[in-house]
Amino acid sequence: MSKSFSQQVKTLNKNAGHFDELSNLNKLTCLTEISAIKIPINKTLPEYFEILLYLCAYPSNEKILAKAEKELIRIAASLKKVKNKLDSKLNNSGIPFTKINSRFSHDCIQWLQPQPDCKLEPEGFIDHTFQLSEVLRYTLPSLEVSETTAGLDNDELFRALLVSKKEIISFLVTELSKLNNQPSIKDLLFDGLDLYINIHPNNKSFSKAYNRIPVKSIFFHDGLIKKFNHEKLLETAIPSPVKLTSAGREQVIKTIRYSLILTARETDPATFMEENSLRLFKLERGIAIAIYGMTAKRQLPLESYVGFTLFKNGFPAAYGGGWVFGEHAHFGINIFEAFRGGESGFIMCQLLRLYRQVFKINYFEVEPYQFGLDNPEGLHSGAFWFYHRYGFRPLKKQLQLIAKKEHKKITINKGYRTSIKTLKKFTESNVVLKLYNGEPEKVINITAKVRKMIHENYKNNRLQAEEDCILRFLNKTDDKKR
Repeated sequence: MSKSFSQQVKTLNKNAGHFDELSNLNKLTCLTEISAIKIPINKTLPEYFEILLYLCAYPSNEKILAKAEKELIRIAASLKKVKNKLDSKLNNSGIPFTKINSRFSHDCIQWLQPQPDCKLEPEGFIDHTFQLSEVLRYTLPSLEVSETTAGLDNDELFRALLVSKKEIISFLVTELSKLNNQPSIKDLLFDGLDLYINIHPNNKSFSKAYNRIPVKSIFFHDGLIKKFNHEKLLETAIPSPVKLTSAGREQVIKTIRYSLILTARETDPATFMEENSLRLFKLERGIAIAIYGMTAKRQLPLESYVGFTLFKNGFPAAYGGGWVFGEHAHFGINIFEAFRGGESGFIMCQLLRLYRQVFKINYFEVEPYQFGLDNPEGLHSGAFWFYHRYGFRPLKKQLQLIAKKEHKKITINKGYRTSIKTLKKFTESNVVLKLYNGEPEKVINITAKVRKMIHENYKNNRLQAEEDCILRFLNKTDDKKR
C-alpha cells in the first residue's frame, strides 16, 4: 500500500540529514514516490518545501539533487495556477507564488518597489504610533499642510490628496524620501505609521527556492562535519575575494536582500548597504560568504557594523553580522530554518575565521539572546553549549566555574542534560572567545568617558561639547574643510 504525502514527507525528513547508502536510497525512493502524488496545498507543503531546500543545499549525489530540483519546479508550477486562491497559512513561507505580509523600513520598501519580481500593495496601518496627518505635516508642500489639520482619518486624507489605494505605497515612499538627509527622524515617522504591506511574487524568482547565487560546481556530501579542529580552522588562510562583475555584484546584493524579505526580516547592513563595500569569499564545502558595510549616514560612531550572508551551494543559509571595534567584535549568527540540521558549527567557525582574518579580530563576544535570554528556542536547545564547544566562555568568573562543573558532568555522563534553570543562569553574562591574552578596549568604556567629560567640562551642554570637540579635532588635523 502506497504511503500518503504526509507519510512520505515524514520519512524523507528522517533521512534528509543522513548520507549513508541506505539513507540515500530512502531519500531517492521518497522523492520518486512523492513526485507521483499531486501537490497538496496544505500544512505539510511548507515542511516538504523546506526539506527540498535542505536537499539542494546539502545534496548527497546528482540523482537526489535532480529529483529535489524537479520537485521545486513542480511546486512552483502547481502554485502558479492557483496563486490568487492560496490559503493565507502559506503566507511568509517563501514558497513560489505565495505572499509575504509584514512591515519593512522605508529604505527597504524604496529598494523593493521597482524590483520586477514582485508587486507591493498596502495591507493597512495596524498598530500605529502616529496618525498619517501627524507625519505628512512635515513632508507635504506648504499649500497642502492645511489638510493635515482638518481632523481627517487616514482614508479621508488620502482621498483629499487624490491618492488611490494602488498609489499609497509609492506616495508614502516619495513623501518620506524628503527626509533622507535626516534618516533617524525619517525612520521614527515611517515606522510610527506601522504600515503593513503585501508582497505578491510576479515570478518564481521571488522565492526561497530560486533566490540563490550562481555556483560553478555543486559540492556533494558523503556526511556532515560535526567534529573538527576549530582552532586550526580559524588560522587557516582565507582566499582572496571573488572578482565580481557589475551584474554579478547586483545579483549577490539582490539575493541577500530577498533572503531576508522572504522571511519577513531585515538587518541594517543589508538594508543600508554600501554596495561597493561588498566582498564575496568562496570557501570549502560549497560555502561562500558575502560581507558588507553600511552607508556613511547609517554607520555607528565607533564600531563598524559589518553584515554577512553565508551561502551553501548558492542558497542563502545564514545571516548576521559583527560589530567590529579594533581587535574586538560582537558577533551574531542566525541560520535559516531549513538549514539548521546541517553543519551549524562548521558554518559559524567559517564566519569567525573570515572576520578574524579580514578584520584582525582577537576577541569575539556573543550576547545572551543568542543562547537563551528572551529566546526560549535558544534556551531549550542548549545553545550555550554550542558556543562553549567552540571556545566561548562566560565573562563572569562565577559562571565560568558553573560551566566547568556542568561540562565535567556532561563528559562523564553522556545522558546528562543541564537544567533550564542553569541555562538561564548562563544568560546573565555575555560569552567570549579570546584568541590572545590581552583585554580589548570596548565602546561602552569610551562612551562612559565621553559622558563624564561632557558632564565635567561642559555642564551637560551637549551642543557646546559637540561644537567644541569638532573644532578641536579640525585644528589638530590641520584640516580647514568642514
